[in-house]
Amino acid sequence: MGQSYLLGCPDGGDARLLEAVERVDTAMCKIRDAGKVRARERIAVLAALNLAFDLADQSGGASALPDEAALGNEWVLRSLVERLDRALGKDGRLL
Repeated sequence: MGQSYLLGCPDGGDARLLEAVERVDTAMCKIRDAGKVRARERIAVLAALNLAFDLADQSGGASALPDEAALGNEWVLRSLVERLDRALGKDGRLL
């Protein structure tokens, strides 16, 4: 959505990170372009929830992921939660 971020990833994970960035950006732009939600933080939360739901559907649930994939996803999810916490601020409210 036109924002730039400095991101880190595990060694050798550059391609996967760029793919994830593209998926998140696409999901956020779809929500924004639908015109019903304008707050960037709310769009980010909705996109994250939609992507997490899709991931659970594809894998049959988080427990079905192989250990290595689960660790990579855990890192990504932890990073997303940290970014959301920073975006939400101290009061934890979207608006």
